[in-house]
Parts: sequence; C-alpha cells; structure tokens
Amino acid sequence: MVQYHRLIKKGEKLRVAVEQGNSGDATAVSPPGGGGYLKSAKQKILSIIFLSFLCCCYFFSFSSFSLIDAFNREVEGLVPYEQFTAPLCSGLSYGTICCDRTGCRSDICIMKGDVRTHYTSSSIFLFTSFKNKSKPPEKIKPYTRKWETSVMETVQELNLVYKDVNDEHHNKICDVVYQNVPAVFFSTGGYTGNVYHEFNEGIIPLFITSQHFNKKVVFVIVEYRNWWVTKYKDILSQLSDYPPVDFNGDKRTHCFKEAIVGLKIHNELSVDSSLMLGNKTILDFRNLLDRAYWPRIRGLIQDEEAENKTGFKPKLVIMSRNGSRELLNENLLVKLAEEIGFFVEVLRPDKTTELAKIYKSLNCSDVMIGVHGAAMTHFLFLKPRTVFIQIMPLGTEWAAETYFGQPAEKMRLKYIGYKIKLKESSLYAEYGEDDPIIRDPKSFTRKGWDYTKKIYLERQNVTLDLKRFMKPLSRAYKYSIRRNK
Repeated sequence: MVQYHRLIKKGEKLRVAVEQGNSGDATAVSPPGGGGYLKSAKQKILSIIFLSFLCCCYFFSFSSFSLIDAFNREVEGLVPYEQFTAPLCSGLSYGTICCDRTGCRSDICIMKGDVRTHYTSSSIFLFTSFKNKSKPPEKIKPYTRKWETSVMETVQELNLVYKDVNDEHHNKICDVVYQNVPAVFFSTGGYTGNVYHEFNEGIIPLFITSQHFNKKVVFVIVEYRNWWVTKYKDILSQLSDYPPVDFNGDKRTHCFKEAIVGLKIHNELSVDSSLMLGNKTILDFRNLLDRAYWPRIRGLIQDEEAENKTGFKPKLVIMSRNGSRELLNENLLVKLAEEIGFFVEVLRPDKTTELAKIYKSLNCSDVMIGVHGAAMTHFLFLKPRTVFIQIMPLGTEWAAETYFGQPAEKMRLKYIGYKIKLKESSLYAEYGEDDPIIRDPKSFTRKGWDYTKKIYLERQNVTLDLKRFMKPLSRAYKYSIRRNK
C-alpha cells in the first residue's frame, strides 16, 4: 500500500507555515527601495537582515533543481553547465565527484573521469592524479525516499571513492568499457514490490534522470531484482539501448567516463515541466509507455476496438481488490454499469500479471474505476481525456487526492473523486455513527501511519450506494459518448 504518513506530516507543517505568513502574524521582509537602507543605524541593521534574506533565497533557489537538471541543459547545449551548477558544482572537471544533497527526497552525485565499479567494497572508484585523491569518500544511498529514515536504513549504501592512478586497483583491467556512454546508478530496494512505489520512486524518476541521453546510457542497479527487470523490461528498453548491470551480481569491472549516482524525483507520479529540458511533462512519459507496449499489443487492441465499434459501447474497467478496501457489491456495480450502457471488464491484477496485459485493458478503455490503493497507479496507462473515478474510503481522502487525483489531472484525465458516505464504509457497522473513527477520521490519521494503516486501510471495505454512485457513473458515460463522437 502507499506509504504516505511522513509526507502528510510534512505537508501539515508546510501548510501551517504558509497560513501564518498570510495572516500577518509572521514578519515579512520586503525588498528595500531607493537605497534608504544605508541612511541610519537602524536602516543598516535592516540592510543586514535583508542581505541575509537574499543569501537564503540564493541558496534555496539552487535547491529547487538538481545537478541532473543542469546536466540535462549542458548535454543539449542550451545553457553553459557552470551557470546552472554554481556555486555548488561550478566548473565540474575531469577527475571530480560532486554531490547535490539539497533535495529532501533524494541525493544525486556526478562523477567525471576514470570511473570503475568495485562491487566487493560497495564502491565506485574515480581514479585521478590530481589533489582530489586525498579527499574522503562520498556516501550515498541511491533511492528516492531520502526523508523516510526507516526505509532508507534497508537500502544499500555506495561509497564514491577517489583513487590514485598509481593504486593497485588501477592496474586491474576493465572488463567492460563504455566509450562516451554514461552510467546511471540506482537501487530497486526500498518499497519495491508495490506498484505505486515502483513507478513513483523508480520508473518515473528514472525517466526524469535519463531520458535526455536518448537511450545512450547504462543502468547499473543496486539490489538488483530479476523479477523487476523482467516486469519493466519494455520500459527500460525505451530508455537505454544497453542491458542493465547487476552491481552486486556482476563480478566484472565496468568502466565509464561519467556516472550519475541516484535519481531525481519531482512529485507524486509527476514530471515537473519547469525542471525538464524541452518542458517535458507526464504526457511525455505516457508516450514512452505507448512506445514500450503498443508494438506488442497493437493488433489485439485494434481488433477489440473494431469489434466494439459495431454498436459502440464505452468500455469501463473496474480495478478489483481482495482483502482490504474491497468493493463488496462489485457484482451489482457491474450490472448497473451495463444497464447504463457500458461494456464492462473487471481486472484483477496481481504481482504476476504482465504489465502489457494491464496496459492493453486500460489503453483501450473509456473509464477506469477503483478503490484507493496502489493499483490506482495504473491510471498512467489510460489515454488522455478518458475518465478515472477513484472511490475514497473514510480516512483516505487527502492521500487519494494527493497521490492519484492531482497527478491524474496533470495527465489530462477526466478525474472524478468519489468520497463515500459513512454508511458505505464497513467501519460504520463496526463502530457506529458516534465513534470518533467514523465521525472524525482526521483525528486518527493525524496520529500517524500506524493508525491510518490499521484502521482505514487494512480493516475497511466499501459497499457503494448505487443510487448515489449512479450520478458520477452516468456523467462518465455521457462524457465518453461525446468524446468518442
């Protein structure tokens, strides 16, 4: 399931800070006018405060982008590299390691020069004859959930080590040499195994970090998982022309002229166009998915669409759940949707379901319905301008909107968030109307992840009020009819 408790806390703190600033309780610093800051002792004090403020702004302005973003621009020749990395990595030269640790979600390091893998010491060596060789190693965990200490403790740490060219390791022959092809190192540890986290912390950040290389890049995977590579091989093939390298399992020494260690992440299931070369968006990522899966399933989709055009019915896909947050009257929902005029498919994916099959079902659908949970990540497979209806159980509204609703709108989907009423939750029968768990879910979700997980995610199922649900369902049907016309 989606691990969102830490971000909820961070979000609440941020929201409080903003509200205080707007209310006038906090002191705001304004730019000076007419040079009057130098006219008196008091004004000099104000001047110092203002200059300190500018320094802070200057520092945080550089924390809004990573070295990767600057590197993107340098590769394309749009803007001088130094202009975007100063002062943190100004004039990054041969034989240099530079790390950007300003982001709250991930660290990223760049290595330039004679870069070599050394799996036995969990290290990447950079051989140099310059004074840099005396610098201490950099340490980095290449996973994009830096702020969550508990999961980061499970991620393998890499040592980025300067080595003297006269060191004995330098005499070891490179088993695999990549001429002018950089490496991107990242981990498939952490929450990998959950489709939301696989896309949010892995696949989309990998796209953000590497797409500008035009497939001339090698992925070196720490905590390599065969099943993960098999599951996402179609997507990986659209980002790299080279087979991925198992950092710990491949005993050979791989040599590069440049390496990027760690991935850049923007937001939940999102691509921030302002941080991307060419203003790329989540729609560009969606186009990559098309390139990855369309060749394999083109014929099947075209046959299905041709068959459906005879007496056209909009296709509705229900993402079914078992166990927690199960839709208890799913069979009646299917019947209602068919009566309205939909062709209905119930999709029950599990960990062994091939992504191409899920993509096929959703890519040619008009509407997707599901109860909030990791499987909602599959909205990425929908075409723009199709309908995504997310059913939100009690206590999940904030997470549902933040992690799926808002990203879906950025992908130009027609998003409908359906907040269930109290009696539609199985918790209502268990606790009763007056219990705070029912009456005030926020009072429990504020207590932390354990409360949210145990009560609202693991113990709650949904029985839809079909008379009430008919309204958004009918809206989706009419919208789909107009869209297809």
